[in-house]
Amino acid sequence: MKKILGIYSAPRPHWVGDGFPVRSLFSYHTHAKQLSPFLLLDYAGPAEFAPSNHKRGVGQHPHRGFETVTIVYKGEVSHHDSTGQGGTIGPGDVQWMTAGSGILHEEYHSDAFARSGGTLEMVQLWVNLPAKDKGAPAGYQAITDQQIPVLALPDAAGIVRVIAGEKDGAAGPAKTFTPMNVWDLRLNQGGIAELESPEGWTAALVVLHGTVLVNGQSVAREGQLVVLDRAGSQFSIEANNGAVVLMISGQPIDEPIVGHGPFVMNSKQEILQAMDDFNSGRFGAMAPTTAAS
Repeated sequence: MKKILGIYSAPRPHWVGDGFPVRSLFSYHTHAKQLSPFLLLDYAGPAEFAPSNHKRGVGQHPHRGFETVTIVYKGEVSHHDSTGQGGTIGPGDVQWMTAGSGILHEEYHSDAFARSGGTLEMVQLWVNLPAKDKGAPAGYQAITDQQIPVLALPDAAGIVRVIAGEKDGAAGPAKTFTPMNVWDLRLNQGGIAELESPEGWTAALVVLHGTVLVNGQSVAREGQLVVLDRAGSQFSIEANNGAVVLMISGQPIDEPIVGHGPFVMNSKQEILQAMDDFNSGRFGAMAPTTAAS
């Protein structure tokens, strides 16, 4: 069994822009080696928003050197970037954006969600790129709920949605630069999921709803992160009640990490170059847009 290295509670929430109250469950400042290739995870919500004509969210900003993965559980989020890509995702959908050599983008509540109001709940995961791919062209994968394979767990324990990687012969639709698994688990009360992650890979569980027993020994609750050891390959989750858990595991990228705000590179010099490139307009430009619907 993979040993549990630690269980960490989410800090108090902070606002990203005026549309996303987030709790940062981990970052590369705290878990760089333990969770590589994953850099950061923000859990936004669940938060209630009243109907409004205001465009809530985060305006144009840059990224370089990694990928952002946005998974929506409730509500709708619209995206627009300097590659000309964009769109709106709702419950079950995923946006997988490759910043690579540099991208500008913005994220807002969709027009429809802003007008109606309601509950917003989403996760944004930052995934590192190896040094050889940090200069890759910027790109965007829009993944709908219908494209994500859904597998039933044994003994009616629940389901697993395979966003990236592979489980029991089902391959997730996300294209990744390094091997990884990103699984969305929905467990029924009393359900037990016996899971695997390759020997030597990092692995973590993010409990979004409910209470679970990990490896039959440690309890993890809503808003907590469970970090597992690289050694070993198997672990288990038992749901005390209905639970939603995000499982991430991946082949580590054992390279230096130097980050500054929206840039994550391998050296300070590369960070300075990213800042110069951004300030000089080398990240391209975004076409004018109205709020996406």
